[in-house]
Amino acid sequence: MIKPLHDNVILKKEEVENKTSSGIILTTETKKIPSVATVVAVGPECKAEIKENDKVVYKEYSGTNIEIDEVEYIVISVKDILASIA
Repeated sequence: MIKPLHDNVILKKEEVENKTSSGIILTTETKKIPSVATVVAVGPECKAEIKENDKVVYKEYSGTNIEIDEVEYIVISVKDILASIA
């Protein structure tokens, strides 16, 4: 398991559907990948009101992408998280 340090947060990227409801397959260029993710772990110095399993919106090009066991994660500073989704 990955554990964030300082005020960093580990996010798991949301899966993006690459097919429309009518069966049309979308290419990478035509679909907009949302900047929404689920919080996996929160660093010990994080003062934000977020916890594990919260859905959050983050800045699109922030953080460091990593892949562990074929799952994509983002290590991101808490200041780059813009909102929590209720």
